[in-house]
This record gives sequence, structure tokens and C-alpha cells, in this order.
Amino acid sequence: MLYGRETEASVIDELLATVRSGRSGALVIKGEPGIGKTALLDHAAGRADGIQVIRRSGVPSESELAYAGLHLLLRPALDRTGKLPPPQRRALETALGLTEGQGADALLVGLAVLSLLAEVAEDGPVLCLIDDAQWLDPGSRAALAFAARWLDAEGLALVMATRDEEDAHGLPELTLTGLPSTAAAALLKGSDLTPGQRYRVLAEAQGNPLALIELPAALRQDPHGPGGLPPSSRLQAAFHSQVDHLPAATRTLLLVAAAGEGLDEVLAAATLLGVTAADLRPAETEGLVTTNGQHVRFRHPLIREAVYQRAPISSRLAVHAALAETLTGDHHADRRAWHLAAATVGPDEQVAAELERTARRAALRHGYAAAATAYQRAAALTGHGDETRARRLTLAAESAIEAGDLDRAQELAGEAGSLTADRAMRSRVIHTQATAHFGRGRYAEAHRLMTEAAELDPALLVRAYQTAWYAGEAQLSEVSARLAEVLSQGLLDEPVAALARLESAAFARLSGADPAGPSALEQVVAEAEHALAGYPPGLAAMVCGTPLIAGQDAAALRMSTRLVARCHAEGSIGVLPMALYFQAQAELFHGGRLHAAGAAATTALRLAENTGQHQWAALNTGLLAYLAAVEGDEDGHRGLTADVARSPAVPMQGAMWADWARALLDLGQGRAEAALGRLEALADGPGWYHVSAIRCVPDLVEAAVRSGEPDRARPALARYLRLDQRHLVERCLALLAGDDAEAHYLAALEAGGPAFEQARTRLLYGEWLRRARRRGVAAGQLREALESFERLGAVPWAGRARGELQAAGGLADAPAPDRAAGLTPQERQIVQLAARGLSNKDIAAQLFLSPRTVGYHLYKAYPKLGVASRGELAAVVTRA
Repeated sequence: MLYGRETEASVIDELLATVRSGRSGALVIKGEPGIGKTALLDHAAGRADGIQVIRRSGVPSESELAYAGLHLLLRPALDRTGKLPPPQRRALETALGLTEGQGADALLVGLAVLSLLAEVAEDGPVLCLIDDAQWLDPGSRAALAFAARWLDAEGLALVMATRDEEDAHGLPELTLTGLPSTAAAALLKGSDLTPGQRYRVLAEAQGNPLALIELPAALRQDPHGPGGLPPSSRLQAAFHSQVDHLPAATRTLLLVAAAGEGLDEVLAAATLLGVTAADLRPAETEGLVTTNGQHVRFRHPLIREAVYQRAPISSRLAVHAALAETLTGDHHADRRAWHLAAATVGPDEQVAAELERTARRAALRHGYAAAATAYQRAAALTGHGDETRARRLTLAAESAIEAGDLDRAQELAGEAGSLTADRAMRSRVIHTQATAHFGRGRYAEAHRLMTEAAELDPALLVRAYQTAWYAGEAQLSEVSARLAEVLSQGLLDEPVAALARLESAAFARLSGADPAGPSALEQVVAEAEHALAGYPPGLAAMVCGTPLIAGQDAAALRMSTRLVARCHAEGSIGVLPMALYFQAQAELFHGGRLHAAGAAATTALRLAENTGQHQWAALNTGLLAYLAAVEGDEDGHRGLTADVARSPAVPMQGAMWADWARALLDLGQGRAEAALGRLEALADGPGWYHVSAIRCVPDLVEAAVRSGEPDRARPALARYLRLDQRHLVERCLALLAGDDAEAHYLAALEAGGPAFEQARTRLLYGEWLRRARRRGVAAGQLREALESFERLGAVPWAGRARGELQAAGGLADAPAPDRAAGLTPQERQIVQLAARGLSNKDIAAQLFLSPRTVGYHLYKAYPKLGVASRGELAAVVTRA
């Protein structure tokens, strides 16, 4: 019976009702030891009629083993891995050690967990209960958190119980505190305590249910035991008193069970220490442990902790040594290495080498947090040689960077740097420190360190270019010049040299320092594009984004599309927020496919938010704010720009997109003067070379001309002329040409360009024609503009075109109702892909959803679109 937990139980009951309805949810129950987390999990299991229940607990002895927790949780469902998309299946099987090979992105492992549990849910709703989640290895915790954040309509619930200090990873939390006094008194009802003892128990337990249960027995055994301790410490003391009076052989066997895992290994190690299975009987009689033929189970995790912490260090060393001796075979190599490490006090190169091999295996499976810990412990056990220790610490720091633990990486790199004078090792150490600063948004310090690392390893100049982009124009110019210098000296090998040539040429073109013509730049872009497959995904993403700087949008679209497909195939999910951001920009600037750009940015944003990539979250949010402005969605724009303002990322990132979006919204609704101020500050500000700042120049020209101050746009236009954007350059020249504009308008239309920009050119040309009293020709241009704007959903621009058409004497048809207007962004994405003929499984793989969730959202979208089947979607989904 639960005492005093009615509110908490109702939260569990509501979650179970959600699961029975076919939807999904997650919950993290937090609280100190003994506060009742397990009791709530018991309540959930007891109320789960008609729901499949998978229940597991974290194991302290496996907390350093990569993905050990996932293996434990998913073991009953592993026969279904064949139903997963191949990249997910490979990622999961490699992470769990079921197949050999290079591990995939840890995020893809999380997606595979979601997909596998969704497969189980095909047989009925599923409830996953995980107790003592603080003992899960970091890789398993991260994968489960990722899966939980992407739950939608699988009929799946994930409930994790963990201690107060643990991170809930952005999931809904339920924090347990002490029971109310009335409930605590009810829990003690029927005990044989004296009033004084009862008062003491209530005071010391502080509402902790386990303390209320365990302290009376401890008080009877030791009436003068320590008081005034926190409940968890008082409980450990109570458990100590229950263990201390047991026979020595029983205490030894309990210590082996506390440090080990399976019953077979516990008994084998116990035999080496001179005790047998019979010595466990007194502990079983006391109710401290139970056995089920496979495991020794402690009545509560605090008993396990009390047994281990109470034991003398000499006993612990002996127990770990015995366990290591029993764990033979390659499949136990990692656990054996950790027991050897726990049995070792001083330096031991043999044990350190074992741990390094364990770390290497964990890193190959992308269990980077486990790898960092193993490398760090190996460094501590290194027998001799500072360089060997520095190498292991550097590997630990690099693994911590991959795991996203920037503080730990910084600390490890600093320690490694103090030990090594090796040039190559120092460059790696400094590169790691720079990467940690960059991840925190400390761009000036990141760039200083990255250039220092590049002095030791010139190949890192391509990374310094990235940090310079956010550090400032002076730094960017300096790195570009240095890139040109090392290229001329032949210091870089391919394909790094191809990227260096691209970065140097792109900024030279943008800054006006490039004496070569467009054909030379196109050749450099082509070389980098050819070399794309040779880059690791992170560098490949930089290759994809760099052509956008110089206006090479077609190449950027080709490269980013290839990279996105590669990331899906290889499971490099962590790179996708960056790759999809560049793809979204290329779709916008080259193809003008607004909804394709929005779909890419929406997926990128969701991934970035779920992986803590604040920089890419801010940039994609800003781009989505721009798209909302195109559509005239003021509420959506306002919400997105507020999200950018709240972002931990620095203002130069998403805020520049947000400012452009606000100005575009003003311009579309005829507020030219308001737009002009924003655009001028953006285009002439310190970040003028950023894509959003340089690409806003055509809007600046229009706002300046409409405001009667064309000269305010001329400095920015002079820079913009360096880009290969003839369709927009000619439009700008037309706006500034007055009566001589027609040739430029015709040249702009002949040059082509994205549909949105073509429609804007026709609108401006139509306005010019109407003022020139050529109303018939004007009406033709304005009608085409109106049709394009309506097809694109650019509401304010369609309104402007309609007003101009009516003023020109044209008859504008009433706008066709937009049946897709009521769709949510996710429904719109799914419908767009379904209309292209993709199956639910293909859509799920592309959007990181389960097929069941895809089907749910399609079912919700059909009545909004007025269709009854998938086959009718193509006829109603016509927008770009």
C-alpha cells in the first residue's frame, strides 16, 4: 500500500491511460534513497493490466561498461532487430557487442532503441520500468533519454527512477520528498515501539518511507545508535548494524555479491576466498538478500552500498582480484579489466594496458563516456613515462569531447598538456581545449587556442577557419591568409588541402581579395565536392556550408544532400543538425523550395535540441523564423525569435537570422522604413560576412528605395556584387535605376532563380510597369507573381501582388483555400514525404520517428486535407 503518494500515483495512472490510448510518454522519478521510487514503480507495474511490462534495474558493477544497461533492458526484444532499418540495426547490434565493427553515432543507437521498443509495442502497449537508473552506464542513459524525448504515438511509456542529483535530460520529472506527517505516522502504525522510540523514528526518518520501515529494527538492536544523520546515512548505519553481527564468511560472500553480478561468478570468486554458497544462508534468513538461480539480489540498493563501503580496503582488493580471476574469455574482457583496476593500488602497466584496450573497444562502439573513464583510469595506473600517461589522458579528453562532457575534457586536456612536450600530442591537447571552448560559445578563446594548435599542426587551420568565423572579421582574414600561405608551401595533404583551398577562396571572394574570376572559384568548389566522400562527417559538413559564403548555392545543395543521405546511411546523426542547416539554406537560396527548407530545418532543430547542440538549434530556429516571415505568420515568427533570444548560444548565431526575418516581415507588409533600419544594421554590422547578413542585401536595397534613401544600401550592395547571384543583382540594379530599370528586370527574370525571388522580381517589375502606365503588361507580370506567392504560401506578398493587380485593372481570382494550412509542422513534413511515394517505414527513418507514429500523423492529416487515402495526397500537396 502506498502511503501519502496519491498525487504521484495519479501521475503514473495518467501515463498508463495515455499508453492505453496509443500515445506515448516518459517520466523520471527522482528522490533520495528510500524515498519511495521503487514503490511507485511497483504501483505502475501493478496497474498495468493489458500492458506489456519490461522491468530492469541499473547494476553498479556494470556502470562503466558501454551499453551494458541497454543490453539488459533490450535482451527480450533482440530477436526483432531484423525489423529495424539497416543503419539502426547495425548501430544497435554493434553497440551491444552482438556484431563486430565500427560503432555508429550514439544518437542512432537511441533511435534504434525507440524503433525496437515500438516493434514490441505492435503486440500491445509497453511499459518500461527502470529502477536505479543512476547505475546505468552513460551511453545507455543517453540512448534511453534520446528515445524518450522522441516518443510520440507508439503506445510506449518509459519510466526511470533515479537519485536526486542525476540529470533528467529534459524529460518530465516527478521529484519525491518526505511523506506528510500523517502518512508517516500511518506507516508506523502497529509497530511495537514505545512513544519515545516512535517520536525518535519519526524525527530521524524525516518522512523517508524506507527509514520508517528499517529504523525501528535498528533502534531495537542499538537503542543508542547514531542519530541526527541524513536519512540515507542513517539507513546505511542501520543496514551496517544488520550486517555486522553476521559470520565473517557471510560478510565476505556478501561483499563478493556487492562487487560482482551473476551468481555463478560470485560463487566462483567466493571459492577462491575460502567461502561457499552455504555461507549465504544467514543473510538470506535475515532477509538481506535473495537468490533466484542466476543472481544474488539485495533487499535494497543501500544494503549493497553499505556492505561494500563498510568493508576494509584489503577485503575489497581481494574480492576484486578474485572476481577478475574468475572472469575468463574475451566476452568478459572489459569487466575483468575493471576488476583488475579495482584490485590495483599502485601503478601497474599490465592493468593499464588492459584498461586501454577496454577504452578502445568502447570508443569503437561509440561508448565515448565509458572510453573516457577507462582511458583516465589507465593513465592513473601508468607505470612509467609521462608521455604514455599524457597520451592516455589525451585520449580520455578526446573521448570526453565526443561524449559532450566539455568540463571533463578541459580538465583532462589540461593535465595531459602539463606532461608532454611532444609536438603532435600538444597539438591534439590544445585542439581539444579549443573544441571545448567553442562548444561553450567562447569563440575568442577557442580561436586563440585553435590557431596555437595549428602552429603545431597546419592541418588544423581548416578548424581555425571555423572558429574565426565566429571570432571576428580580423581573425577570419588572418586565417584565410595563413591558409593561402600553407597551401603555397605544400604543407597540407589531400583532401584537407581541398577544403583549405575552398575556405581561402570563398572568403577571398566575399572580401574582395580574390583576383580570380568565377571560373576559378567554381574549380575550387568542384575539387572540394569531388573530395567530399574522403572527409569525416564533421569536416564534410564544413565543406557543404562553405560554398554558401561565396554564392555557390547549387554546389552547396548537391553536397549537403549527399552528406545528409550519408549521415542517414552511416548513422552520423550528431552531424545532421549542421548538415541539414546547410541543406535548408541551399534549398532556400538555390531551389526556392520553402517547404523543403522548412522540413530540413525542423528536423535539424529537433535533433539539435535533443542533443544539446545550442549553436545549431539557434541557427535553425532563426532560419525557421525567416520562413515564418515569408508566410506572414507573425505568431510563429514571434515565438521562434523568442526561442532564439532565450538560446544559450551567442547572439551572432540565430539572432542574425531572426533580425532578417523581422525585417522581411515588415517589408512584406509594406513597412519599409522599419525594415530598413534592421537590414542596414545587419548588412553593415561586424558580422556582415555571415550568410544571413550578406544575403539580406537585396531586401535592404528594396527597403532603402521604398524609403526614398537608396544611398543607404549602396555600400552593402558593392559587397553583394561579388557573389554569383545574377538574378538578385539585376533586381537590385533595377530598383536603383529608376526610369532605366526595365533592362535589368528582364535580365533578372532571364537569369532564373528560386520561385520566391522570381515572384518578387515580377511583383517589383509589375509595379514599375504600372507606374509607367503599361497596365496590360504589368497585369501579366503581377498575375504570375500572385500565383507563385499563393502556391508558396507567402501570404503578405500575395496580398501585395493582389492589390497591385487590381490597381493595374486586372481581375484577381479569389485565393484558393489552402487545405494544408491546418496541418502541424510535423504533419506537413510527413504528408510531403508521403505524397512523394515514401512508405511509412522510409518516412520514419528520415524523420527519426517510428512507423507507427508516422501512420498516426497521416491519419490525423487526412481529414484536414479532405482526402481519404494516401493515393490522393499528391493531388493536394502541390507547394514547393
